[in-house]
Amino acid sequence: MATKVVMEALSPTMEEGRLVKWLMNEGDAVKTGDVLAEVETDKAIMELVARGDGVLRKQLGVEGDASPVGTLLAVIAGADEDIDALIGGAAGAGTSEAAGATAMPETPEQSQGDASTPPQEKNAGQPASGTGERPLSATPVPQSESSRAAQGRQRSSPLARRLASERGLEIGTVRGSGPGGRVIKRDIENAPAAAAAGGVGAKSPDPAIPRLISRDGDYQDIPLTQIRKTIARRLSESIGPVPTFYLTAEFDAERAADMRGQLKELGADYKVSFNDIVIKAVAGALAEHPEVNAHWMGDSIRHFNRVHVAMAVAIPEGLITPVIFDADQKTLREISAEARQLADRAKQRKLTPEQYTGSTFSVSNLGMLGIEAFTAIINPPEAGILAVGAVEARPVVVDDQIVIRQRMRVTMSCDHRVIDGATGARFLQTVKRGFENPLLLML
Repeated sequence: MATKVVMEALSPTMEEGRLVKWLMNEGDAVKTGDVLAEVETDKAIMELVARGDGVLRKQLGVEGDASPVGTLLAVIAGADEDIDALIGGAAGAGTSEAAGATAMPETPEQSQGDASTPPQEKNAGQPASGTGERPLSATPVPQSESSRAAQGRQRSSPLARRLASERGLEIGTVRGSGPGGRVIKRDIENAPAAAAAGGVGAKSPDPAIPRLISRDGDYQDIPLTQIRKTIARRLSESIGPVPTFYLTAEFDAERAADMRGQLKELGADYKVSFNDIVIKAVAGALAEHPEVNAHWMGDSIRHFNRVHVAMAVAIPEGLITPVIFDADQKTLREISAEARQLADRAKQRKLTPEQYTGSTFSVSNLGMLGIEAFTAIINPPEAGILAVGAVEARPVVVDDQIVIRQRMRVTMSCDHRVIDGATGARFLQTVKRGFENPLLLML
């Protein structure tokens, strides 16, 4: 019984993936669970596993190409089984979802994306994440053109119709990625790129994604990685639509520095960074100020009862924000150990979706790079992010005397739809109290 291998939604926010490398070849025997290929999602490099037994009869996906979720990548079948009807006219090309949908007999073969929900999807909507991210209910298989024609009109959400009208788009020309092929907000936002790629139902990978880097002439065009695409899309949703204001404060870091020195003398297992102390102080403050530990939901504000702090980690492809869940319930030592482990996995691109989704607030620290102060962009739907600068020795006035003290400047970006000025200021005061009195963080 043949099994279709499709581009699966390997993360809650994944809309397309790039086939990095085939790990098995045509003609290889395959068992359920074997790793067939590596796929670059919007956050990490993930493994694409087989959902059926047989022989890898045909590889349709091309290494280096990006494909929408649901695209047919390969066929697993018996050695002598006829698969012509499965691959149809798509053989030899980076087949599209349309080809996969129209060429596939209804039975008896299995669809890898339809027959089995990957573990990441199963976890995407669990309450533990409390993420506000909308999980994919199943690997979406966009509608074919013929089915749309049969429907007579494209299904779409009210928000998508309004955005399409504002942008002068004919919604019937936009491919829907929502349930049942419904056009949703993100489809409208991505519509210009889709049009540039050849319009609805384009069967080739997005030509806007160059495969090669041109090194001739006066410049280089660097292909967008999946994570860079996501960064561009998500953060462009922030600075424009989100009414952001900033609160800046300077923290006294003398006691934090003394505590770090004393812990360091106890051995490497007790070593903590200034950022660990900040995360612990932020977590405690979020527990005290649920109005900041919140998401903007469009027609409501969601206050979270649990505190999940994301920390920005720079990797060559961009930024990723692994999450320390229930950070307010963890000791400083536990936070330090978990932060190091998550940062290492992030740099290796080994994070699982459960490790980088579900945050309720974020912390970004550029102090280790010598940045005195900066402002960070909110990651929607979160309501705030704290930008942390370097700890530096500065002259300050203490008891009418000018003395040299260790100081650190922080700036909080606030979504004014959720956080008012006084609310943010009170939260920042609580963070400051915890950081400047680190013994409080031990209680």
